[in-house]
Amino acid sequence: MRRQKYLSISAMIAYITFINMFIPLSTDLYLPALPQMGNYFSASEFLVGLTLTIFFFVFAVSMVVFGPLSDKYGRRPILIFGAAIYTAASFACAGASSIYFLLAGRFFQAVGSGAVITVSTALIKDCFRGRLMRKILAITQALGVIAPMVAPLIGGILLTFTDWRGSFYLLTVLGAINLTVAFLFCETLPEHKRYHGGIFNSLTLLVGVARQKYFIAVLIMFALLSKPYMAYLSASSFIYVEFFGLSAQEYSYFFAVNSAASIAGPILYLRLKDSLTNVGMLRLCFFVAAISGLLVLNVGQAGALMFLLAFLPFTVIGAVSRPFAMEILLLEAKDNIGTASSVINFVPTLFGSLGMMLGTLPWSNFVEGLGLIMVTATTLSILLWILIRRGKFGSARQNSSDLT
Repeated sequence: MRRQKYLSISAMIAYITFINMFIPLSTDLYLPALPQMGNYFSASEFLVGLTLTIFFFVFAVSMVVFGPLSDKYGRRPILIFGAAIYTAASFACAGASSIYFLLAGRFFQAVGSGAVITVSTALIKDCFRGRLMRKILAITQALGVIAPMVAPLIGGILLTFTDWRGSFYLLTVLGAINLTVAFLFCETLPEHKRYHGGIFNSLTLLVGVARQKYFIAVLIMFALLSKPYMAYLSASSFIYVEFFGLSAQEYSYFFAVNSAASIAGPILYLRLKDSLTNVGMLRLCFFVAAISGLLVLNVGQAGALMFLLAFLPFTVIGAVSRPFAMEILLLEAKDNIGTASSVINFVPTLFGSLGMMLGTLPWSNFVEGLGLIMVTATTLSILLWILIRRGKFGSARQNSSDLT
Protein backbone atom coordinates (compact mmCIF):
# COMPACT_ATOMS: atom_id res chain seq x y z
CA MET A 1 0.00 0.00 0.00
CA ARG A 2 1.34 3.43 -0.96
CA ARG A 3 1.94 5.39 2.23
CA GLN A 4 -0.80 7.78 3.25
CA LYS A 5 0.27 10.95 5.06
CA TYR A 6 -3.04 11.58 6.79
CA LEU A 7 -4.91 8.24 6.64
CA SER A 8 -3.87 5.03 8.41
CA ILE A 9 -4.71 1.57 7.02
CA SER A 10 -7.74 1.42 9.30
CA ALA A 11 -8.79 4.89 8.16
CA MET A 12 -8.43 3.81 4.52
CA ILE A 13 -10.61 0.77 5.10
CA ALA A 14 -13.18 2.98 6.83
CA TYR A 15 -13.06 5.51 4.00
CA ILE A 16 -13.43 2.88 1.26
CA THR A 17 -16.40 1.48 3.19
CA PHE A 18 -17.92 4.95 3.55
CA ILE A 19 -17.55 5.54 -0.18
CA ASN A 20 -19.30 2.25 -0.92
CA MET A 21 -22.22 3.35 1.25
CA PHE A 22 -22.98 6.25 -1.06
CA ILE A 23 -25.01 4.22 -3.54
CA PRO A 24 -27.44 2.62 -1.05
CA LEU A 25 -27.67 5.94 0.79
CA SER A 26 -28.45 7.74 -2.46
CA THR A 27 -31.32 5.37 -3.17
CA ASP A 28 -32.63 3.93 0.10
CA LEU A 29 -32.70 7.13 2.16
CA TYR A 30 -35.66 8.61 0.30
CA LEU A 31 -37.51 5.36 -0.45
CA PRO A 32 -40.14 5.92 2.30
CA ALA A 33 -40.90 9.29 0.70
CA LEU A 34 -41.55 7.97 -2.84
CA PRO A 35 -45.37 7.92 -2.48
CA GLN A 36 -45.24 11.40 -0.88
CA MET A 37 -43.07 12.68 -3.75
CA GLY A 38 -45.57 11.34 -6.25
CA ASN A 39 -48.34 13.29 -4.57
CA TYR A 40 -46.21 16.44 -4.19
CA PHE A 41 -45.23 16.55 -7.88
CA SER A 42 -48.51 15.00 -9.12
CA ALA A 43 -46.35 12.41 -10.86
CA SER A 44 -47.03 8.76 -11.73
CA GLU A 45 -45.39 5.85 -9.94
CA PHE A 46 -43.31 5.19 -13.04
CA LEU A 47 -42.06 8.79 -13.22
CA VAL A 48 -41.20 8.82 -9.52
CA GLY A 49 -39.50 5.45 -9.95
CA LEU A 50 -37.49 7.02 -12.76
CA THR A 51 -35.59 9.03 -10.14
CA LEU A 52 -34.08 5.68 -9.16
CA THR A 53 -33.75 4.24 -12.66
CA ILE A 54 -32.05 7.29 -14.19
CA PHE A 55 -29.64 7.40 -11.27
CA PHE A 56 -28.49 3.82 -11.81
CA PHE A 57 -28.32 4.07 -15.59
CA VAL A 58 -26.23 7.27 -15.58
CA PHE A 59 -24.18 5.91 -12.69
CA ALA A 60 -23.33 2.87 -14.82
CA VAL A 61 -22.29 4.96 -17.83
CA SER A 62 -20.32 7.34 -15.62
CA MET A 63 -18.22 4.49 -14.26
CA VAL A 64 -17.01 3.34 -17.68
CA VAL A 65 -15.92 6.90 -18.44
CA PHE A 66 -14.08 7.55 -15.18
CA GLY A 67 -12.43 4.13 -14.94
CA PRO A 68 -9.99 4.75 -17.82
CA LEU A 69 -9.54 8.37 -16.70
CA SER A 70 -8.47 7.17 -13.25
CA ASP A 71 -5.84 4.96 -14.96
CA LYS A 72 -4.56 8.02 -16.83
CA TYR A 73 -4.76 10.82 -14.24
CA GLY A 74 -4.69 8.84 -11.00
CA ARG A 75 -7.30 8.09 -8.34
CA ARG A 76 -7.17 11.34 -6.31
CA PRO A 77 -8.31 13.92 -8.93
CA ILE A 78 -11.19 11.68 -10.05
CA LEU A 79 -12.22 11.11 -6.43
CA ILE A 80 -12.24 14.85 -5.66
CA PHE A 81 -14.14 15.67 -8.85
CA GLY A 82 -16.77 13.01 -8.17
CA ALA A 83 -17.27 14.05 -4.56
CA ALA A 84 -17.68 17.72 -5.57
CA ILE A 85 -20.24 16.96 -8.30
CA TYR A 86 -22.18 14.64 -5.98
CA THR A 87 -22.38 17.25 -3.21
CA ALA A 88 -23.56 20.03 -5.52
CA ALA A 89 -26.13 17.76 -7.21
CA SER A 90 -27.54 16.58 -3.86
CA PHE A 91 -28.11 20.20 -2.86
CA ALA A 92 -29.83 20.84 -6.20
CA CYS A 93 -32.12 17.82 -5.63
CA ALA A 94 -33.12 19.20 -2.24
CA GLY A 95 -34.28 22.42 -3.88
CA ALA A 96 -36.07 20.80 -6.84
CA SER A 97 -39.27 22.60 -7.85
CA SER A 98 -40.49 19.93 -10.26
CA ILE A 99 -40.05 16.22 -10.88
CA TYR A 100 -38.01 17.02 -13.99
CA PHE A 101 -35.64 19.30 -12.09
CA LEU A 102 -35.25 16.48 -9.57
CA LEU A 103 -34.45 14.05 -12.37
CA ALA A 104 -31.76 16.45 -13.63
CA GLY A 105 -30.27 16.61 -10.13
CA ARG A 106 -30.28 12.83 -9.89
CA PHE A 107 -28.48 12.72 -13.25
CA PHE A 108 -25.52 14.72 -11.93
CA GLN A 109 -25.64 12.91 -8.58
CA ALA A 110 -25.11 9.72 -10.57
CA VAL A 111 -22.18 11.23 -12.51
CA GLY A 112 -20.40 12.04 -9.24
CA SER A 113 -21.24 8.64 -7.77
CA GLY A 114 -19.79 6.83 -10.79
CA ALA A 115 -16.45 8.58 -10.37
CA VAL A 116 -16.32 7.88 -6.62
CA ILE A 117 -17.31 4.20 -6.79
CA THR A 118 -14.90 3.42 -9.63
CA VAL A 119 -12.04 4.77 -7.54
CA SER A 120 -13.17 2.89 -4.41
CA THR A 121 -13.02 -0.47 -6.21
CA ALA A 122 -9.64 0.30 -7.75
CA LEU A 123 -8.31 1.26 -4.31
CA ILE A 124 -9.05 -2.24 -2.99
CA LYS A 125 -6.78 -3.74 -5.67
CA ASP A 126 -4.24 -0.89 -5.30
CA CYS A 127 -3.91 -1.24 -1.53
CA PHE A 128 -4.52 -4.89 -0.61
CA ARG A 129 -3.49 -8.39 -1.74
CA GLY A 130 -4.37 -12.07 -1.23
CA ARG A 131 -6.39 -13.15 1.78
CA LEU A 132 -6.26 -9.61 3.16
CA MET A 133 -8.00 -8.36 0.01
CA ARG A 134 -10.67 -11.03 0.50
CA LYS A 135 -11.21 -9.88 4.08
CA ILE A 136 -11.38 -6.24 3.00
CA LEU A 137 -14.00 -7.13 0.39
CA ALA A 138 -16.04 -8.90 3.07
CA ILE A 139 -15.60 -6.05 5.56
CA THR A 140 -16.63 -3.36 3.10
CA GLN A 141 -19.63 -5.43 2.04
CA ALA A 142 -20.65 -6.20 5.62
CA LEU A 143 -20.32 -2.62 6.81
CA GLY A 144 -21.73 -1.32 3.56
CA VAL A 145 -25.09 -2.99 4.23
CA ILE A 146 -25.49 -0.81 7.30
CA ALA A 147 -26.42 1.97 4.89
CA PRO A 148 -29.42 0.20 3.31
CA MET A 149 -30.42 -1.02 6.76
CA VAL A 150 -30.50 2.36 8.48
CA ALA A 151 -31.19 4.62 5.48
CA PRO A 152 -34.95 3.95 5.21
CA LEU A 153 -35.24 4.17 9.01
CA ILE A 154 -33.57 7.57 8.92
CA GLY A 155 -35.71 8.52 5.93
CA GLY A 156 -38.85 7.50 7.80
CA ILE A 157 -37.79 9.50 10.86
CA LEU A 158 -37.01 12.54 8.71
CA LEU A 159 -40.56 12.39 7.33
CA THR A 160 -41.95 12.88 10.84
CA PHE A 161 -40.60 16.43 11.04
CA THR A 162 -39.70 17.37 7.45
CA ASP A 163 -40.69 16.39 3.93
CA TRP A 164 -38.84 14.47 1.22
CA ARG A 165 -36.30 17.29 0.82
CA GLY A 166 -34.71 16.41 4.17
CA SER A 167 -33.20 13.25 2.72
CA PHE A 168 -31.36 15.18 0.03
CA TYR A 169 -30.10 17.79 2.48
CA LEU A 170 -28.60 14.93 4.51
CA LEU A 171 -26.97 13.51 1.35
CA THR A 172 -25.49 16.97 0.75
CA VAL A 173 -23.83 16.88 4.17
CA LEU A 174 -22.47 13.36 3.61
CA GLY A 175 -21.14 14.41 0.21
CA ALA A 176 -19.32 17.32 1.82
CA ILE A 177 -17.70 14.94 4.33
CA ASN A 178 -16.55 12.71 1.48
CA LEU A 179 -15.10 15.71 -0.35
CA THR A 180 -13.18 16.79 2.76
CA VAL A 181 -11.57 13.36 3.23
CA ALA A 182 -10.81 13.15 -0.51
CA PHE A 183 -8.53 16.18 -0.16
CA LEU A 184 -6.62 14.32 2.60
CA PHE A 185 -6.16 11.23 0.41
CA CYS A 186 -2.72 10.63 -1.16
CA GLU A 187 -2.45 9.12 -4.63
CA THR A 188 -2.12 5.29 -4.79
CA LEU A 189 -1.36 4.93 -8.52
CA PRO A 190 2.32 5.74 -9.23
CA GLU A 191 3.14 7.75 -12.35
CA HIS A 192 4.94 4.84 -14.03
CA LYS A 193 1.85 2.62 -13.78
CA ARG A 194 -0.49 5.12 -15.43
CA TYR A 195 -1.75 5.11 -18.99
CA HIS A 196 0.23 7.72 -20.96
CA GLY A 197 -1.80 7.87 -24.17
CA GLY A 198 -4.25 10.60 -25.16
CA ILE A 199 -7.39 11.24 -23.15
CA PHE A 200 -9.67 9.80 -25.85
CA ASN A 201 -7.33 6.90 -26.49
CA SER A 202 -7.59 6.02 -22.80
CA LEU A 203 -11.21 5.08 -23.41
CA THR A 204 -9.98 2.35 -25.78
CA LEU A 205 -8.74 0.54 -22.67
CA LEU A 206 -12.39 -0.53 -22.32
CA VAL A 207 -12.07 -2.46 -25.57
CA GLY A 208 -9.24 -4.54 -24.13
CA VAL A 209 -11.39 -5.48 -21.13
CA ALA A 210 -14.42 -6.19 -23.32
CA ARG A 211 -12.38 -8.66 -25.38
CA GLN A 212 -11.81 -10.86 -22.34
CA LYS A 213 -14.72 -13.21 -23.05
CA TYR A 214 -14.46 -15.28 -19.88
CA PHE A 215 -14.27 -12.13 -17.72
CA ILE A 216 -17.33 -10.56 -19.38
CA ALA A 217 -19.38 -13.77 -19.31
CA VAL A 218 -18.75 -14.27 -15.57
CA LEU A 219 -19.52 -10.60 -14.95
CA ILE A 220 -22.88 -10.84 -16.77
CA MET A 221 -23.72 -14.07 -14.95
CA PHE A 222 -23.31 -12.38 -11.56
CA ALA A 223 -25.02 -9.20 -12.82
CA LEU A 224 -28.15 -11.19 -13.64
CA LEU A 225 -28.31 -12.25 -9.99
CA SER A 226 -28.20 -8.60 -8.89
CA LYS A 227 -31.09 -7.45 -11.07
CA PRO A 228 -33.98 -8.79 -8.90
CA TYR A 229 -32.73 -7.02 -5.77
CA MET A 230 -32.78 -3.71 -7.60
CA ALA A 231 -36.32 -4.47 -8.77
CA TYR A 232 -37.22 -5.03 -5.12
CA LEU A 233 -35.54 -1.74 -4.23
CA SER A 234 -37.70 0.28 -6.62
CA ALA A 235 -40.96 -1.58 -5.91
CA SER A 236 -40.65 -2.20 -2.15
CA SER A 237 -42.36 1.00 -1.00
CA PHE A 238 -45.29 0.36 -3.35
CA ILE A 239 -45.48 -3.28 -2.18
CA TYR A 240 -45.45 -2.50 1.54
CA VAL A 241 -47.28 0.85 1.56
CA GLU A 242 -49.82 0.48 -1.24
CA PHE A 243 -50.26 -3.29 -1.67
CA PHE A 244 -50.08 -4.29 2.02
CA GLY A 245 -51.31 -0.95 3.42
CA LEU A 246 -48.43 -0.20 5.81
CA SER A 247 -47.43 3.31 6.86
CA ALA A 248 -44.15 4.84 5.67
CA GLN A 249 -42.66 4.26 9.13
CA GLU A 250 -43.81 0.61 9.22
CA TYR A 251 -42.40 0.12 5.74
CA SER A 252 -39.01 1.40 6.89
CA TYR A 253 -38.96 -1.26 9.65
CA PHE A 254 -39.66 -4.10 7.19
CA PHE A 255 -37.09 -2.72 4.76
CA ALA A 256 -34.51 -2.39 7.54
CA VAL A 257 -35.03 -6.01 8.68
CA ASN A 258 -34.45 -7.26 5.14
CA SER A 259 -31.35 -5.07 4.80
CA ALA A 260 -30.04 -6.24 8.20
CA ALA A 261 -30.03 -9.80 6.86
CA SER A 262 -27.38 -8.67 4.37
CA ILE A 263 -24.87 -8.40 7.20
CA ALA A 264 -24.81 -12.19 7.43
CA GLY A 265 -23.84 -12.50 3.75
CA PRO A 266 -20.16 -11.42 3.78
CA ILE A 267 -19.57 -13.27 7.06
CA LEU A 268 -21.11 -16.40 5.57
CA TYR A 269 -19.01 -15.88 2.44
CA LEU A 270 -15.74 -15.96 4.41
CA ARG A 271 -16.75 -19.17 6.18
CA LEU A 272 -18.06 -20.91 3.07
CA LYS A 273 -14.96 -19.95 1.07
CA ASP A 274 -12.84 -22.14 3.36
CA SER A 275 -15.06 -25.20 2.84
CA LEU A 276 -16.56 -24.87 -0.63
CA THR A 277 -14.99 -24.68 -4.08
CA ASN A 278 -15.91 -21.81 -6.37
CA VAL A 279 -18.29 -24.13 -8.21
CA GLY A 280 -19.88 -25.26 -4.94
CA MET A 281 -20.34 -21.65 -3.84
CA LEU A 282 -21.98 -20.74 -7.13
CA ARG A 283 -24.35 -23.71 -7.02
CA LEU A 284 -25.45 -22.66 -3.53
CA CYS A 285 -26.14 -19.12 -4.78
CA PHE A 286 -28.26 -20.42 -7.65
CA PHE A 287 -30.23 -22.84 -5.47
CA VAL A 288 -31.14 -20.29 -2.80
CA ALA A 289 -31.99 -17.59 -5.36
CA ALA A 290 -34.32 -19.96 -7.24
CA ILE A 291 -36.09 -21.14 -4.07
CA SER A 292 -36.61 -17.56 -2.88
CA GLY A 293 -38.06 -16.53 -6.25
CA LEU A 294 -40.54 -19.42 -6.19
CA LEU A 295 -41.55 -18.55 -2.61
CA VAL A 296 -42.24 -14.92 -3.54
CA LEU A 297 -44.36 -16.08 -6.49
CA ASN A 298 -46.38 -18.62 -4.52
CA VAL A 299 -46.78 -17.21 -0.98
CA GLY A 300 -45.48 -13.63 -1.17
CA GLN A 301 -48.95 -12.11 -1.51
CA ALA A 302 -50.21 -13.66 1.73
CA GLY A 303 -49.07 -10.69 3.83
CA ALA A 304 -46.23 -8.28 4.52
CA LEU A 305 -44.49 -10.69 6.91
CA MET A 306 -44.78 -13.63 4.52
CA PHE A 307 -43.38 -11.52 1.69
CA LEU A 308 -40.45 -10.49 3.90
CA LEU A 309 -39.67 -14.10 4.83
CA ALA A 310 -39.91 -15.24 1.20
CA PHE A 311 -37.51 -12.57 -0.04
CA LEU A 312 -34.99 -12.79 2.85
CA PRO A 313 -33.06 -15.81 1.45
CA PHE A 314 -32.43 -13.91 -1.77
CA THR A 315 -31.12 -10.94 0.19
CA VAL A 316 -28.67 -13.12 2.14
CA ILE A 317 -27.38 -15.05 -0.84
CA GLY A 318 -27.06 -11.81 -2.80
CA ALA A 319 -24.82 -10.49 -0.02
CA VAL A 320 -22.74 -13.70 -0.33
CA SER A 321 -22.41 -13.42 -4.09
CA ARG A 322 -21.26 -9.78 -4.17
CA PRO A 323 -17.85 -10.19 -2.48
CA PHE A 324 -17.53 -13.59 -4.18
CA ALA A 325 -18.04 -12.01 -7.60
CA MET A 326 -15.73 -9.10 -6.80
CA GLU A 327 -12.90 -11.43 -5.77
CA ILE A 328 -13.26 -13.62 -8.85
CA LEU A 329 -13.30 -10.63 -11.20
CA LEU A 330 -10.44 -8.72 -9.53
CA LEU A 331 -8.29 -11.86 -9.76
CA GLU A 332 -9.01 -11.95 -13.49
CA ALA A 333 -7.97 -8.29 -13.90
CA LYS A 334 -4.23 -7.92 -14.59
CA ASP A 335 -3.60 -4.40 -15.88
CA ASN A 336 -5.45 -1.06 -15.96
CA ILE A 337 -7.30 -1.83 -12.75
CA GLY A 338 -9.29 1.40 -12.88
CA THR A 339 -10.75 0.42 -16.24
CA ALA A 340 -11.45 -3.14 -15.11
CA SER A 341 -13.06 -1.81 -11.92
CA SER A 342 -15.32 0.48 -13.93
CA VAL A 343 -16.51 -2.46 -16.04
CA ILE A 344 -16.95 -4.65 -12.94
CA ASN A 345 -19.26 -1.99 -11.49
CA PHE A 346 -20.84 -0.91 -14.77
CA VAL A 347 -22.44 -4.17 -15.89
CA PRO A 348 -24.24 -5.04 -12.60
CA THR A 349 -25.41 -1.43 -12.32
CA LEU A 350 -26.73 -1.46 -15.88
CA PHE A 351 -28.61 -4.68 -15.19
CA GLY A 352 -29.75 -3.24 -11.88
CA SER A 353 -31.19 -0.14 -13.56
CA LEU A 354 -33.10 -2.45 -15.89
CA GLY A 355 -34.34 -4.36 -12.86
CA MET A 356 -35.52 -1.12 -11.23
CA MET A 357 -37.43 -0.17 -14.36
CA LEU A 358 -39.00 -3.64 -14.57
CA GLY A 359 -39.93 -3.50 -10.89
CA THR A 360 -42.11 -0.41 -11.34
CA LEU A 361 -43.85 -1.50 -14.54
CA PRO A 362 -47.68 -1.56 -14.27
CA TRP A 363 -47.93 -5.18 -13.06
CA SER A 364 -51.30 -6.52 -11.94
CA ASN A 365 -49.54 -6.51 -8.56
CA PHE A 366 -45.93 -5.75 -7.71
CA VAL A 367 -45.32 -8.92 -5.69
CA GLU A 368 -46.11 -11.18 -8.61
CA GLY A 369 -44.00 -9.02 -10.92
CA LEU A 370 -41.01 -9.22 -8.56
CA GLY A 371 -41.33 -13.00 -8.30
CA LEU A 372 -41.29 -13.35 -12.08
CA ILE A 373 -38.22 -11.13 -12.32
CA MET A 374 -36.41 -13.22 -9.68
CA VAL A 375 -37.14 -16.57 -11.34
CA THR A 376 -36.34 -15.34 -14.86
CA ALA A 377 -33.06 -13.66 -13.90
CA THR A 378 -31.86 -16.68 -11.92
CA THR A 379 -32.72 -19.04 -14.79
CA LEU A 380 -30.81 -16.90 -17.29
CA SER A 381 -27.81 -16.75 -14.94
CA ILE A 382 -27.76 -20.55 -14.61
CA LEU A 383 -27.97 -21.01 -18.39
CA LEU A 384 -25.02 -18.65 -18.88
CA TRP A 385 -22.99 -20.58 -16.30
CA ILE A 386 -23.67 -23.81 -18.21
CA LEU A 387 -22.22 -22.18 -21.33
CA ILE A 388 -19.20 -20.98 -19.33
CA ARG A 389 -18.58 -24.51 -18.02
CA ARG A 390 -18.68 -25.84 -21.58
CA GLY A 391 -15.85 -23.49 -22.51
CA LYS A 392 -17.87 -21.27 -24.85
CA PHE A 393 -16.04 -18.18 -23.52
CA GLY A 394 -12.56 -19.58 -22.93
CA SER A 395 -11.05 -20.29 -19.51
CA ALA A 396 -9.98 -18.39 -16.40
CA ARG A 397 -6.59 -16.67 -16.33
CA GLN A 398 -5.92 -17.94 -12.81
CA ASN A 399 -6.99 -21.21 -11.19
CA SER A 400 -8.28 -19.29 -8.17
CA SER A 401 -10.83 -17.52 -10.37
CA ASP A 402 -12.01 -20.64 -12.21
CA LEU A 403 -15.74 -21.37 -12.05
CA THR A 404 -15.74 -24.43 -14.28
